[in-house]
Amino acid sequence: MRQFSKLMRGFWPAIIGGAVVFAVVQFTSLGRDTNSPPQIKVDNTPIERETHGVTSYAPIIKRVAPSVVNIYSTRTVRERENPFFNDPFFRRFFGPNDDEDQSQGQGQGNRRRRQQPRSERSQSLGSGVIISADGYILTANHVVEGADEVKVALASGGQEFTAKVIGADAPTDVAVLKISAKDLPIVTMADSDKLEVGDVVLAIGNPFGVGQTVTMGIVSAVGRTALGINQYEDFIQTDAAINPGNSGGALVDAEGRLVGINTAIFSESGGYQGVGFAVPVDLARSVMDRLIKYGKVTRGYLGVDIQSLTPELAQEFNLPDQSGALVTDVEPGTPAAKAGIQNGDVIRELDGKKITDSQQLRLTISESAPGTKVTLNLLRGENGKKPAQKTITATLGTLPGQGNAKNENAPEEEKNSNYDSLDGVEVTDIDSNARQQYSIPNNIHGAVVTSVDENSNSAEAGVREGDVIQEINHEPVKSADDAVRLSDKAHGSRVLLRVWRANNGQGQGSGGSFYITVDNTKRK
Repeated sequence: MRQFSKLMRGFWPAIIGGAVVFAVVQFTSLGRDTNSPPQIKVDNTPIERETHGVTSYAPIIKRVAPSVVNIYSTRTVRERENPFFNDPFFRRFFGPNDDEDQSQGQGQGNRRRRQQPRSERSQSLGSGVIISADGYILTANHVVEGADEVKVALASGGQEFTAKVIGADAPTDVAVLKISAKDLPIVTMADSDKLEVGDVVLAIGNPFGVGQTVTMGIVSAVGRTALGINQYEDFIQTDAAINPGNSGGALVDAEGRLVGINTAIFSESGGYQGVGFAVPVDLARSVMDRLIKYGKVTRGYLGVDIQSLTPELAQEFNLPDQSGALVTDVEPGTPAAKAGIQNGDVIRELDGKKITDSQQLRLTISESAPGTKVTLNLLRGENGKKPAQKTITATLGTLPGQGNAKNENAPEEEKNSNYDSLDGVEVTDIDSNARQQYSIPNNIHGAVVTSVDENSNSAEAGVREGDVIQEINHEPVKSADDAVRLSDKAHGSRVLLRVWRANNGQGQGSGGSFYITVDNTKRK
């Protein structure tokens, strides 16, 4: 279970996992249309809210608990060599470094071998939910992210299966697994949009590895955004006890229907403190469908910078209330520009769905496939006049610049070359959200690093999430596509990066640029 906090409160962000067992996971990148869609069960009827006494939820739990599984994942963590060992001054205190220059101490019996980085196995625990009888399982991305091995244990009978990761989506923290089994007990999905504050919910998972556990609470809030947990957020908040090991487990309503996938807690101690969050099942289903069909999630793109409204802004724009997303910039040539959206427009509805703030608009656009035609209702004011209502139709593009620095479409012989081409580094274009998230000034351009494989050459060289790659081998990087292209053509034994970092390690809080060399040969 991921623990998160706001730094202003002095908490710390972490992913919490429990130690457990051994497992074997195979990550696969399955192509389009290679997977048949799972046969899921859905019940969209609203829950019965008439007040009545309930003496036990045992019948509900007996029905739904068998569909909640335990997930055990392991990964290899590479220990890097202590940089002090390379400094002659510190070497006097830490002792000899293996394999120094063999010419040193020749004839004095102190010939040495270079110390090799060590690796160790890290084990973590999570939960998942069976959504089809033939073995599809929903879970949280961070439960299996970076794992070398994964195993799924059924609640009934303790039977274990090796799992394949069909696909994972870090921006929403959703992943889909597949095990080879038949006639599995499956959960029925509800319509999470029909949840209301005060509805009773039950959390089912394997907290702290003690075994399957059920806790009860209510829906404390819906539509929670701007928490800084995921890139796209629309969380259900609950006071049902959620603890480490519950990640990826089920949040069900009082009728035993799945309404959410448990994903995070707000805690100073790392344990339950009454505030837990789950990804709504409607969002999880949308991501799941695309992961199963395509192996990845391709998101729609409108091409606007937006912000939420404050009471002061609503007053200045003569708006009736604070609902909507205020357009602060329209990128030239984008679907928004082609549709006629302007700076200062306030988008209030998308396809008839009310837009409450900028976060909701980003999420709604992201759930739509590229090429989708959307109808936007907006308010536009001119020269201080009362805003006029307008309806605009736009055809969404593809969210640009999301990709791995490794070109998955490269010829097979190129993929199998001796060069690593910055494999393990994920980059994206710098938009307003990236600038805000990573504190990137407007005059800094390039491709921002969103993820670095901890076992990669780039991580060992010091590349971090939030770094802006400005040059590769002296050639300027203007976009994520540039970074992919230039990394693919980098065929020397080393790659030279010019990187900007918000805190460059030189005590300059405003950030600065510096150079990094990355070993470009494949690890043995």
